[in-house]
Amino acid sequence: MAIQWFPGHMNKAKKAIAERAKSVDMVIEMLDARMPASSENPLLAQLSKGKPKLKILNKQDLADPERTKIWLEHYNSRPDTRAIALDSSETGAHGKITQACRAMIPHRQGIEKPLRVLICGIPNVGKSTLINGMIGKKSAKTGNEPGITKAEQRLFLADDFWLYDTPGMLWPKIIVEESGYNLAAGGAVGRNALDEEEVALELLDYLRRHYLPMLQERYQADKDPSSHWDDNSWLEWIAKKRGAVLSGGRVNYQKAAENILTDFREGKIGRITLETPNQWETWLKKARQKEAELKAIREARKAERKGQKPADE
Repeated sequence: MAIQWFPGHMNKAKKAIAERAKSVDMVIEMLDARMPASSENPLLAQLSKGKPKLKILNKQDLADPERTKIWLEHYNSRPDTRAIALDSSETGAHGKITQACRAMIPHRQGIEKPLRVLICGIPNVGKSTLINGMIGKKSAKTGNEPGITKAEQRLFLADDFWLYDTPGMLWPKIIVEESGYNLAAGGAVGRNALDEEEVALELLDYLRRHYLPMLQERYQADKDPSSHWDDNSWLEWIAKKRGAVLSGGRVNYQKAAENILTDFREGKIGRITLETPNQWETWLKKARQKEAELKAIREARKAERKGQKPADE
């Protein structure tokens, strides 16, 4: 199942970002450290082309530390890009971010030449929590559901540091299927746009292949590393462990799915990252090839229709 979520307010956000990007000096993009590439908005890259970028890998306290290092190296190797990892609620986040921004744009300082920064991110990535910590008061709304911020806000971190906060935004079409599942597992997609049982099964598939010991520990499963349970078996085991059982001993798959998604989002399974740069490149290459094939099929059908004569001739 392809996961897509682009409600009306995101289209408004796209237009606002496109307009604001013309007048700012640089862009901060907040990423989810558990899925950095999946949470990197390709639409933002188009809208802010030519602007220096600071990539913030947020929720690093929930992510695999070794994989976070790999991702930081990956982003820091890009031109006009710097990447840092943090937890949006950590003490000192304000200093790390402002220092990184000023180092990237040193010529913008003083009241006459304030540093103008646009901050963006996918829904529920922790942007509002970060901003509230930076300005020392609750200016941005926060919550554990995507789509809290609905309009642009201009915030003053200092007399010469202006921060433009924008609504969380995905993109109209997510072509990488694995990316859609990762975003859904992380809580960036509205519940009405996903099948939680399907998302949980995809998450379990990745965890049993890459984080099996953590999975076994969390759900008191067989500690034998050679365990080859399939995804459905894991979901049934978790359901029984959590009491997600209906009358007659039937498994409540929906409740079990909600349990594992909540455990992942809260870091209760362990520090997990659902992708590496190499994995992402493989997924992206496969997705682009599929898109090219679909485009060729559509164009062939279109050409065939044009070549057909009307039925009454």
